[in-house]
Amino acid sequence: MVGRCQLSRVWSDSLPQFVGDRVGLAGWLHHQRRLAQVTFVLVRDGRGISQVVVDDAELRAELASWPPETVLRVEGRVVAVPQAPAGVELHDPHFSLLALPDGPLPFELRRPRLDIQLPTLLDHAALSWRHPQQRALGRVAAAAVRGFRSALDERGFVEIQTPKLVASATEGGANVFPVDYFERPAFLAQSPQFYKQTMVGVYERVYETAPVFRAEPHDTARHLAEYLSLDAEMGFITDHRDVMALLREVLETIIGVVAAVAHESVERLQLRLPVVPAEIPSINFWDAQALLERETGKPALGEADLAPADERFLGEWAAREFHSELLFVVGYPMAKRPFYTHPDPQRPEYSNSFDLLFRGVELVTGGQRLHRYQDYLQALAGQEITPYQGYLQAFRYGMPPHGGFAIGLERLVARLAGVPNVRQVTMFPRDINRLEP
Repeated sequence: MVGRCQLSRVWSDSLPQFVGDRVGLAGWLHHQRRLAQVTFVLVRDGRGISQVVVDDAELRAELASWPPETVLRVEGRVVAVPQAPAGVELHDPHFSLLALPDGPLPFELRRPRLDIQLPTLLDHAALSWRHPQQRALGRVAAAAVRGFRSALDERGFVEIQTPKLVASATEGGANVFPVDYFERPAFLAQSPQFYKQTMVGVYERVYETAPVFRAEPHDTARHLAEYLSLDAEMGFITDHRDVMALLREVLETIIGVVAAVAHESVERLQLRLPVVPAEIPSINFWDAQALLERETGKPALGEADLAPADERFLGEWAAREFHSELLFVVGYPMAKRPFYTHPDPQRPEYSNSFDLLFRGVELVTGGQRLHRYQDYLQALAGQEITPYQGYLQAFRYGMPPHGGFAIGLERLVARLAGVPNVRQVTMFPRDINRLEP
């Protein structure tokens, strides 16, 4: 029967609690399997898919005109059926039509996998993210953010929110987006770096989960113009190794929360979650360069940095030598690090900084920062200092030794999922070619 449904709504994943009861569901018509005498209607809501059994001939005929993605409500009696989704299904249903799609879908959502090209996936993001596989990726990302917050909350960090409109493009290391700010020039923030350092002087330990904006001119599978950065900064450290130890603990918690909270998504995607070792192996930058030359017979592709091919090689090397999918590369040249990076006291041309490679791709950048005011004046010698005045206030009034790191969420999820392009796990990616949808 089609009409108006009256019962309060329950979610699909809670149906096993209501065996024998009559309940209401709401969602989208995912698919209909029409047999000779019965139709199995699959209804998808925000938490899963439920099966509704329709054996009334008149109702079956009416439902036949409802296309996939019809929005509906349905009431029925919950019956335990082992072969049904979640082991239950609805019998004796009563339907209510809420909305019909306007025209045919550009692709089917009922298939186990979305076998479509990346441009189609991105052009129709409002629809493609409804597919259970894509939804699972989103739940993994949400669980990762939850794990990040949980790890830092437990360690006394304070979550902060910093401006995304800034007066000066001062950090360096990436191109920026200029904007018109009430007829004054401004920029979208590349990073919360200056602000999170400043707030170390207030709370000692801070973190932020927020978008950052980089005018990346590269059309690659790993770059985005906007992404979610998981930033942390803490004071009273000895050096960058304290930051590396914190990062290891944070990653361990993130993976644990993903496994626990998003276990159904992990199973659906068949993710192979990494084991975070008690001590993540590390290699100095100059040793990595020598290793690359020795093992490959040619110089590393990047003289003062690591090229993507170098990172892949080091990832494979760490897997062979240490059975680890994670590898710290420590001590990058100061020439390739921002001015606020603390140099290595023993080798001042190198830095107390690191990158963390995960499955052969740079995932995290971090390190120790300068903390003395005079050191900043020396680091900025020869540059126009006016744009830095607000930032330098914190150091004029005394700052402890501190450091931090930033994780790119989309890149983390892409490596967990084993997909070749970071856009596949980004809901509405922004890159050099895409500003819609």
